[in-house]
Amino acid sequence: MLAAVGHTQRLRIIGELAEGRVHVSELARRLELSRPLLYMHLGRLEKAGLVTGTLELSPDGKAMKYFELMPFELVINLDVVLGALREDEDGVAGGKQTRT
Repeated sequence: MLAAVGHTQRLRIIGELAEGRVHVSELARRLELSRPLLYMHLGRLEKAGLVTGTLELSPDGKAMKYFELMPFELVINLDVVLGALREDEDGVAGGKQTRT
């Protein structure tokens, strides 16, 4: 979760979604991000449980992806920071980079 919120663009996404659910194209326009880059950031936020996406059909039959913020509380203390560091070190030692 720390990695998910530890990026300026993802914090901007959270800020926009705090006002309510938004269609991905509208969110991309508001943030001035490409849709592929936005989807990458949304994927990281979704994996952390901070946002959720739902697919809906428009009246003309087009698939529309909407994202909304999930309720969350983030508490940062020494134990959380040390745990995140251990996870990061385990990921690097295991051959995969977990930082984003």
